[in-house]
Amino acid sequence: MAMRSLRVLLFSVVVLLSGCGYNTLQQQDEGVKAAWAEVLNQYQRRADLVPNLVSTVKGFAAQEQKVLIGVTEARAKTGSIQLTPELINDEQAFKKFQQAQGELTQALKSLFAVTENYPQLKSDANFRDLQAQIEGTENRITVARNRYIQAVQVYNTTVRSFPTNLTAMLFKNQVKQNFTVENEAAVSKAPTVDFSAPAPAK
Repeated sequence: MAMRSLRVLLFSVVVLLSGCGYNTLQQQDEGVKAAWAEVLNQYQRRADLVPNLVSTVKGFAAQEQKVLIGVTEARAKTGSIQLTPELINDEQAFKKFQQAQGELTQALKSLFAVTENYPQLKSDANFRDLQAQIEGTENRITVARNRYIQAVQVYNTTVRSFPTNLTAMLFKNQVKQNFTVENEAAVSKAPTVDFSAPAPAK
């Protein structure tokens, strides 16, 4: 009799959880984690390309110390942040991460701009390969960020909506951090790395 009562209780709990959005919350939470993992993967790929890019540019334009140092320091700053799944649950850490990545994006844009003055650099095979890899990575970052933004929007809506908000509170499901910038379109736009145009006359 006791076993039967336990089964009835467990069945009731399962039905209750299913009806109050528990499963939906878990599925959407996993979706956010997967999207975040891809964001981190693409940012890490970009960071891994930076040292070779800086080294290659330095070989042709060593005098551009300010720009080269700027990129190196920006890359180091992104590397100082521990990239963990828990980052999206920490507002301050997430803002710090976003700021660091934005600074690296701007530093790379500055680096690409000065290389316009060095036709030998632009024709170097290694540089052009790095150019293509970084351009592709920037595009993948944009795609990954957009997928993450969408996943978080869906999840956060579920967490805040009745009656699933009650389940969220019970199981401590909190809203996730999302990318918020003054000009999202400008920041998420991949840096222009088309070096086909002729260098300006000196």
